[in-house]
Amino acid sequence: MASFIDFRSDTVTKPTPAMLDAMMKAKIGDDVYGEDQSTNDLETRVAKLLGKDAGLFTPSGTMANQIAIHMQTLPGTSVLAEQESHVFLYEAGAASALSGIQFDLIPFESQWSNESIDMFVKPEWLHYPTTKLLVVENTHNRGSGRVLDSTSIDRIAKKGREHGLSLHCDGARLWNAAQALKVPEIELVKPFDTVSVCFSKGLGAPVGSVLVGTKSLIDRARKIRKRWGGGMRQVGFLTAACHFALDHNRERLLLDHTRVKMLHDGLMELKELGLPIESDLPTIWTNILYFTVRKGESLQQSGDFVASELLADGIKLNHLGHGKLRIVTHLEISDQDIGQLLKSLRRIIKSM
Repeated sequence: MASFIDFRSDTVTKPTPAMLDAMMKAKIGDDVYGEDQSTNDLETRVAKLLGKDAGLFTPSGTMANQIAIHMQTLPGTSVLAEQESHVFLYEAGAASALSGIQFDLIPFESQWSNESIDMFVKPEWLHYPTTKLLVVENTHNRGSGRVLDSTSIDRIAKKGREHGLSLHCDGARLWNAAQALKVPEIELVKPFDTVSVCFSKGLGAPVGSVLVGTKSLIDRARKIRKRWGGGMRQVGFLTAACHFALDHNRERLLLDHTRVKMLHDGLMELKELGLPIESDLPTIWTNILYFTVRKGESLQQSGDFVASELLADGIKLNHLGHGKLRIVTHLEISDQDIGQLLKSLRRIIKSM
């Protein structure tokens, strides 16, 4: 089987031998009976880490987010989120299908300004789907992994509370935000009623997320998880991988951030040589970078060409359409891989 350098997502990582060893040594039981020690310990550990009462392990971040939405809304109400938020764009319409809600989308460029929140919240009125919940994604997939710091979070939360809203944080890459800001994760989630965090992205576990909140909310969440087919048995083999990820892979996320910065600097060097490259310039670097190659009349064709030529060179990345190419670094990406990507890009773009 051909070996590829895979920049498509940090979800492509596979367990290391040390992680697999930890999984095989897990203290397991039947989690539906509450007897899986590894899972119980993980739920307690993450809840304490994020300053909440209790936690619930779920197979995916999507399930964790959708349980949070389901608990804090009613059918026919509205959820406030940013444009291109994961809960809106990448969860297969689950919020409308499972909870009967609609989204009102804050423009990403507004950066959750107080004015935009006031504008998009729908009050109780005969003709409106009343807004019940505000969802913040940190880091946000758009804007090359945009980070919101605690000052921004507190301001957004205060404004949301003024409108009587519940608050959920989609913290799939909260670990990246905390490392980039050099603060504990708890500092970024204090105001939220519920928080989801993911282990199968930069932390390198094969599966899993945890939803945290008050004990009463998590008790409800456990029943919803069961109803949606998420009751699991000897799941401790998976949660042991999450323990390992917390123990070994949090601080190394900064390497992923550094490599994205290396890539951006390399792209800018190519641009200085006259190659038609545009790249995001985030305020705070994490592990995601978007760039565009502007060659010819069609951005779509340019993006397709670059992605296909890179694939021929053994490099995978995502073309999200309209020429927008996405790079995500992770624990299987090295400095040499960044160099190989830049070398291939230089050749490909010069040939266009």
